[in-house]
Amino acid sequence: MGAVHIAPGNPGTALVGVNHPVDIMDGRAVAELATALGADLVVVGPEAPLVAGVADAVRAAGIPVFGPSAEAAQLEGSKAFAKMIMEAAGVPTAAARLCLSMDEVVAALDEYGAPYVVKDDGLAAGKGVIVTNDRDAAIRHAASCGRVIIEEFLDGPEVSLFALSDGVNVLAFEPAQDFKRVGDGDAGPNTGGMGAYTPLPWAPNGLTDEVVATVIQPTIDEMRRRGTPFVGLLYAGLALTKRGLRVVEFNARFGDPETQPLLTRLKTPLGGALHAAATGKLAEHPPLVWGSGAAVGVVIAAAGYPDAPRKGDPITGAEAEGVFHAGTALDSNDQLVSAGGRVLTVVGTGDNLAEARAAAYAKVAQIDLPGGFHRNDIAQWAAETDLRQAQESETE
Repeated sequence: MGAVHIAPGNPGTALVGVNHPVDIMDGRAVAELATALGADLVVVGPEAPLVAGVADAVRAAGIPVFGPSAEAAQLEGSKAFAKMIMEAAGVPTAAARLCLSMDEVVAALDEYGAPYVVKDDGLAAGKGVIVTNDRDAAIRHAASCGRVIIEEFLDGPEVSLFALSDGVNVLAFEPAQDFKRVGDGDAGPNTGGMGAYTPLPWAPNGLTDEVVATVIQPTIDEMRRRGTPFVGLLYAGLALTKRGLRVVEFNARFGDPETQPLLTRLKTPLGGALHAAATGKLAEHPPLVWGSGAAVGVVIAAAGYPDAPRKGDPITGAEAEGVFHAGTALDSNDQLVSAGGRVLTVVGTGDNLAEARAAAYAKVAQIDLPGGFHRNDIAQWAAETDLRQAQESETE
């Protein structure tokens, strides 16, 4: 079994591999580290280094890379670019306007009406979007951005679907659903995600095949046609509206927190699938195999998140299996402390969503982070739906 090296890593990744201090925005430094380690595969995870071209630098060093080029990563780096690609590829999405002045913003808000959807065109760590009935709040958010996208509001539940791509072929994951708002009942501002679950008992049959056929494959084909093939993970954020499937957004990498419960259920070795994508051999890779149960992930966030998360608070009780580190660090006394907004994602599993929820929240209850908080309703409605469907099937 090969070794896993992480750069720069955190206390959680140190438990499964070797951490290396490196500037992840410096493509040359990352390529030099990968070369020195004799890496067989480099996975560029976060969106900022992808948009900065770190994957290009590593490819130039002759090392297989899972992660799109800087040009292809514009699917996430610029919402205006993503809209252009979707239009060219015939991918269903919300009507939108790119606004370069406040006059254009006001006109677009009045055109689409409430609820108002305002998006920063660039990267914003999942917090560049506001959906509100308050026109003044929408205008204030637009004024705080650079280039702004104003969209029509999409009704219906949202779904996340991941697909690996080698630039030609795709290999889809099962769908998941995340929770963007900071508070229970979808209250408060958008975040990078406060929890997620999979599978979706309420999703229509054939959803994955429909998304691949109407969204993922056409986008991959259009990127290849333009001479900028997309090699990596294409994340489609979707709304299942009354008028049909619509794309809310694209990401160019694994999405957090959906990834944690999805990979907990995945039976296929991930490394082999990523290597096949990075080397253009995805067509030879068998379909992904999934466990029959369910997984629920609950994010524990730091005090003040998402506006001004507090750092340096001690964390205890995070040793259980299924606790994934994000914003953590070790202080001078080797005490685990908070170091970011979303600190941990706690995943529970079970035969169904109700059992998985119970397992996740039991682990959350054992973790102490002063001022930390979490949502209490992750997957609650879905678990109730899952249970009701199971009871109905037993009586048939």
